Amino acid sequence: MEKEKLIFLIVSFLNMVTATAQPLLIPYPRSIEMREGYFALTAKTGIINLSDKNNARLLKHYIEEDININLHEQRGDNNIFLITNRKLKESLGAEGYRMNISADSIVIEGAENAGVFYGIQTLRQLAAQNRLAIPCMEIFDKPEYEWRDFMLDEARHFKGKVVVKQLLEEMAYLKMNKFHWHLTDDQGWRIEIEKYPRLTQIGAYRDSTQIGGWNSPLYDVNIHGGYYTREDIREIVDFAAERHIEIVPEIEMPGHSEEVLATYPELSCSGKPYVNADFCIGTEKTFEFLENVLLEVIDLFPSEYIHIGGDEASKSSWKTCPRCQRRMADEHLNSVDELQSYMIHRIEKFLNDHGRKIIGWDEIIEGGLSPTATVMSWRGEEGGIKAVKAGNQAIMTPGKYCYLDAFQDAPNTQPMAIGGYLTLEKVYSFEPVPDSLSTKEAELILGVQGNVWTEYIPTPEHFEYMIYPRILALAEIGWSPSEVKKWDNFHTRALQAVNILREQGYNPFPLEKEIGDKPESYQKVNHLAIGKKVTYANPYSNHYAAQGEKTLVDGVRGGWMYNDDRWQGFIDCDFDVTIDLGKETDIKQVRAEFIQLKGPYVWLPKQVIISSSVDGEHYDTLATVDNDISPDIETLQFKEFGWEGNAKARYIRYKALSNGIAGGWLFTDEIRIK
Repeated sequence: MEKEKLIFLIVSFLNMVTATAQPLLIPYPRSIEMREGYFALTAKTGIINLSDKNNARLLKHYIEEDININLHEQRGDNNIFLITNRKLKESLGAEGYRMNISADSIVIEGAENAGVFYGIQTLRQLAAQNRLAIPCMEIFDKPEYEWRDFMLDEARHFKGKVVVKQLLEEMAYLKMNKFHWHLTDDQGWRIEIEKYPRLTQIGAYRDSTQIGGWNSPLYDVNIHGGYYTREDIREIVDFAAERHIEIVPEIEMPGHSEEVLATYPELSCSGKPYVNADFCIGTEKTFEFLENVLLEVIDLFPSEYIHIGGDEASKSSWKTCPRCQRRMADEHLNSVDELQSYMIHRIEKFLNDHGRKIIGWDEIIEGGLSPTATVMSWRGEEGGIKAVKAGNQAIMTPGKYCYLDAFQDAPNTQPMAIGGYLTLEKVYSFEPVPDSLSTKEAELILGVQGNVWTEYIPTPEHFEYMIYPRILALAEIGWSPSEVKKWDNFHTRALQAVNILREQGYNPFPLEKEIGDKPESYQKVNHLAIGKKVTYANPYSNHYAAQGEKTLVDGVRGGWMYNDDRWQGFIDCDFDVTIDLGKETDIKQVRAEFIQLKGPYVWLPKQVIISSSVDGEHYDTLATVDNDISPDIETLQFKEFGWEGNAKARYIRYKALSNGIAGGWLFTDEIRIK
């Protein structure tokens, strides 16, 4: 009774206040109109259900779990109405909703049950923020994209049902509707296949895992593994479906299949375990195996799509395999890329014949793309652009915006990651539809996907740290139209969301303590070489071109990681450039900074030689500087190499010697001459 009296007093007071503050919702709705007054959420609030029974059940469950109030599916002192109204289909689509909150009722309407469900998620967020008194308002909302996806890699580190269900629940809370489940890869097979029991008996376990970072020689001595039974899969699929999430399973092929070939080596070109990671395309046994596996996958997953991988196949064994060469001759194929396409097309036809469609990573474009395949563009946006220009559908998931296994703050303050640097703000800046597409082409971009690869994410706590709050940004990208997306506003909402997640027992990244990018990267630096001509003795890599020939003299310093389009990369060669100042000039300083990260073979130079010339022919050495930082250091390193003194010069030659490790990179950002 005292609790009810308190609620009455609180609401009475708040009703005297005009509600003007916008609610801190993620993703942000298309339209919100605030009104005066508040709806009191109490144990005497009823649920009047004119929608799916599941929606009413979940609303009751959520409110009880979130704020410990037990609602009843009967008329109460005030009521929450759940209404499926087919007449709203034209204005709201299949997933949109309309919510009207007044002092005596909350009405949630959707054209379909999914829309009502998403309205419930908005109500949950309002209840979590306001507890007993929910401000009056009217919301009109529907998604910008039909595909709002998150991918979890469990091949590298198995997470289990509890973690997956928690993730699905949070995805539903954020109105995400696809879960891409990466169940197979070189490191492990995670799905029970009755016809091939050794896949889980052997292929689901490994005796150690890398612990020192990318390319580290350090391994633990623990057995890693696990898999989902058929019963587990069905339970999780049903759990997701109740929350309007479609699970898209991924079965990798033809590459990333070492765990299969170690178990069934007859499916490889060599016939031996741990020699090949690509299926042999020349033997019919491969197709028999894959079709049998896919039949069981189809039985377990009702999804419209099956993801077949297609990425990073080496294809090298196919060039010398007699069976693969015979297949190429018989099918009149001119390259191993075309051989891969042959396989993809054949698997696609099999799945089409069984009522399913395929999705593949953007490598499936190589060798020819079938008209019904959907491309998941991860190596940038180019694959997606190429796909839609060919008339295919695409899902955008470029690594520089969507790979949440990268560092999200100053790397030396963060837990282990694969590399890269991806802040919350960077994720939020992503627009899935490139400006270069026409209106018709843009319609073929289905949406966006975030990804977590778990090489270096062994625990649920580490997993939570990596995805929260960045998954919040991805959710808003997929749902909210561009006109309502504002970074400052989102950052405020994300800060509150992080606090709520922490209260709920999750382990999010502490956004309130974010350090941000490398301090040098925030301000342009002025120096004598700005805009001057740069001559390269060795070319920079097209993969890390940054701003091309302007990069080293544009006044822009690099950030924490080499993949930020500010560092310029050189592989397997010396960095050797000459800058023409245009005229003879008094100089007192020449400096440049390099970066080292052992895992991806990014090294500091062995030595730097700085020379000057007046005529461009005769050079005097100003300085020779040796590197004193060991290449064996695992952590991120930065070092400046430079000269100070007095000289006259028109030309400055800056040469940084590679340490000679094959596949090694040199990265620098700016040559500063003063």
